[in-house]
Amino acid sequence: MKITKAVLTALLLGTAGVVVCMASGTSGESKKEPGWVKNIPAEKIIEWRRHIHQNPELSYEEMFTSEYVSSILESFGNIEVTWPTPTSVIGILRGDKPGSTVAFRADMDALPVPEETGLPFSSQTEGVSHACGHDVHTAMLLGTAATLSSIKDQVKGTVYFIFQHAEEQSPGGARDIIETGVLNDVDAFFGLHIGPGRLPGLIGILPAGPASTASDGFYLTIQGKGSHGSMPQMGVDPIVTGAEIVTALQTIVSRNVTPGEMAVITVGKFQSGNAPNVIPDRALLAGTVRTVSETTRKLIEGRIRTVIDNIANANGATYSLEYASGYPAMENDPGLCILAKASAIKILGSDMVFDAPRMTASEDFARYKEIAPECYLSLSTGPGVANHHPAFNPDESSFINGVKAEVQIILDYLNSR
Repeated sequence: MKITKAVLTALLLGTAGVVVCMASGTSGESKKEPGWVKNIPAEKIIEWRRHIHQNPELSYEEMFTSEYVSSILESFGNIEVTWPTPTSVIGILRGDKPGSTVAFRADMDALPVPEETGLPFSSQTEGVSHACGHDVHTAMLLGTAATLSSIKDQVKGTVYFIFQHAEEQSPGGARDIIETGVLNDVDAFFGLHIGPGRLPGLIGILPAGPASTASDGFYLTIQGKGSHGSMPQMGVDPIVTGAEIVTALQTIVSRNVTPGEMAVITVGKFQSGNAPNVIPDRALLAGTVRTVSETTRKLIEGRIRTVIDNIANANGATYSLEYASGYPAMENDPGLCILAKASAIKILGSDMVFDAPRMTASEDFARYKEIAPECYLSLSTGPGVANHHPAFNPDESSFINGVKAEVQIILDYLNSR
């Protein structure tokens, strides 16, 4: 993301800043694994991940990454590769048996965050890194594609491997891909995000229903009238006006939203003035809004507009307001959640699977529900700092469980239809 208004929107929306629940667990239960597990290219997954990690690309700039992914998919020999947009790739595996169509999605874009991991394969692009883990998502899905392509004769139906661009920057790459129509035949969508947790390799099943928040942002410019601090009657103070607005906005959740429903309004930017004895003529405010229902989302937008308008008018100030609607809340399908949990337990054992809490961050994976039901998971990558931190460093030993879960979920979904 670039440090522009569009990028600030993404930062405020907090897209994909996922922290996996720190669930407890021990080693996986002893059990006989299916034959396809030996086909997982574990070493190649690490190699692919490190290569992508060294060469991060920002949202809408994933030219190298998409070319790299395409070349790997083509090397499997039986996966059809298509480019729905200039920087996204979809691999399509048509099983030898007829059946339904399922999609698994990974995002590929990096963040404008300098890397501070000290890894030998650290980012070679100054000021850009895979601090959110999308390099891992991409490598794991490539591993899933490789594994399923090796057992194509056992695949009942069609699998779409979505390597999506621009998850980090609103309006997001999912919308671009959806608009091409290439996914219209998909019957269900699955996605997975990594994050820190107590034990590497734990799979978290996010709750049915709202599994994340919708995220919106607003940008407010208050135009007052500058004056000397000793003569406030000669001016219109945008700082006082802005302070009243900030305080009043905090009453929306406490007095307008149904108690118990998750909603957050945060003003993260307030800039005005340069001298202690001068009333400035302008103030700049920006904030983020998180909700889980569309009704409350619209309610809060309306209340924010009303509060700003009334307070500005009462103080004699004028204003301009830009309200940016971001990603909607993800809606995990109950049936898909049950299937995903059963599949993860089947391949990893019950002690490696947990019920994860709702994400308070947002994800443009939510948009795929426009086509078909969806289900989003999490993968714990061990102790450490949270996603988007310059020192974010997932434990590579966790990746194998992510691939096992993805493959098992895909096979079980297709076999259940």
